Amino acid sequence: MTIPKQIQIIHTCNACTPGAKELIHVDCANHIYPDGSHGIHEMCFRVLEKEIVALCGPNGSGKSTLIEHLNGLLRPSSGNVTVMGKKLDLSLSDIWRDVGVVFQSSDDQLFAPTVLDDVMFGPMNMGFNIEQAREEALSALKAVGAEKLSDKIPGYLSGGQKRLVCIAGVLAMKPGVIAMDEPTSDLDPLHAQMVEDIILNLKNNHGISIVIATHDLDMAARISDRVCIVKDGSIIAEGKPKSIFYDKNLLEMSGLRQPNVVRIYEGIRKDPGVIMDNCPLTIDELIKNISRMMRES
Repeated sequence: MTIPKQIQIIHTCNACTPGAKELIHVDCANHIYPDGSHGIHEMCFRVLEKEIVALCGPNGSGKSTLIEHLNGLLRPSSGNVTVMGKKLDLSLSDIWRDVGVVFQSSDDQLFAPTVLDDVMFGPMNMGFNIEQAREEALSALKAVGAEKLSDKIPGYLSGGQKRLVCIAGVLAMKPGVIAMDEPTSDLDPLHAQMVEDIILNLKNNHGISIVIATHDLDMAARISDRVCIVKDGSIIAEGKPKSIFYDKNLLEMSGLRQPNVVRIYEGIRKDPGVIMDNCPLTIDELIKNISRMMRES
């Protein structure tokens, strides 16, 4: 990984709710792996209450490394990580109670004989008795639409079902923040939509902040409150989805491509006889733009 000599924040974040509580603060963190490679470099990042933050960047940009710093799976070589007002150090062995991580590979997370046993594992480690842990596990499975899977063997589930169970396993511990690494990767459209709906539900109905590391810029455009562009281990730009995804030069420089809706909209807008506005981010918004244009033509 090439470490940039100077990082310039191209967009500043004006997407945050004024006065919102800061749940996570990463302050100029660096992580150097044993082979000498840099995972993150002078990383500055924050998560506020009740928001969805999308980390977008190419492979090797540092998204996953950052995710693993949010609940102590990795510790910074230098710099600080503060979670719920507590500086992350070796004494905080239970930071996973505040920040849950859903890994990109579901098989790295599932290990118990049955789905219910797997989802109960977190609450049991938090000191719940068996009945309490069972109640929390069933509630979490219901929240993600996977309650019918409780008696199934995890290894026999489909990829989409495994992802739902992994999210339930984290949700059962009632964290304030859930970080998901490529939550819709390798999923069929139905399960990808289910995961997207779950993310929105966790924020809107459970008050949980969500961090998603994703290559799916279309999903990030639809559901995120704030977008952070990650390159060479640092965040080089952050802001509202519109300000980020309509900046073609920024995305190209970062090794990314604009979301499909944005590219279609800008393609239509190139026609000199077309007048469109509002900069849509979703298919529904794009359709409304096109319908209005047709009515006015």
